[in-house]
Amino acid sequence: MKKIVVINGHPNKESFNTVIADSYISSAINSGSEVRYIAIGELHFNPNLQFGYQQRMELEPDLVKALEDIQWSEHQVWIHPLWWLGMPAVMKGFFDRAFLPGIAFKSNKKGPSEGLLNSKSGRIITTAGDLSITVYEEEYRSSGLVQLQKGILEYCGVSSITNHFIGPLYELSEEDRKGWLNKIKDMAVLDSI
Repeated sequence: MKKIVVINGHPNKESFNTVIADSYISSAINSGSEVRYIAIGELHFNPNLQFGYQQRMELEPDLVKALEDIQWSEHQVWIHPLWWLGMPAVMKGFFDRAFLPGIAFKSNKKGPSEGLLNSKSGRIITTAGDLSITVYEEEYRSSGLVQLQKGILEYCGVSSITNHFIGPLYELSEEDRKGWLNKIKDMAVLDSI
């Protein structure tokens, strides 16, 4: 049984990102995986790393539970909208507050840091309201993906990360959205193997 954690970075639980998460979760469970779900927008925590790394802030219970689910998992699925070429502020705050030294990575003053989320694979599903994949890749150099995949997940030891871009959402018909949800279900089946 594969252990999968699905993390939804969209603050609005009525979003298409939630529909994507629900489709993925039901397909993964039907394929025999054990799944845990983190809806970042529903967590209660201060997203501001108020003192930087100079003074440790106590982790709120919701962050402690989310970290337990992430550490428990073998595979992580990150779903988020692209806002201003990056993730929503609450999702960035989640990383700032929860992915700390000694928890997600180990600082090494003599060389590169060591990721502490090793032996975990990942999948990133990004949605964009009015941006096409071509413009995102060619003009903006996949900036949000670079931040999440390279700057956070791989830095913390997550490997074998695949990514998918869905957009522009404003141009997708109902049939297009259903097509994407079928692809999402297929991804969940593959991840469950």
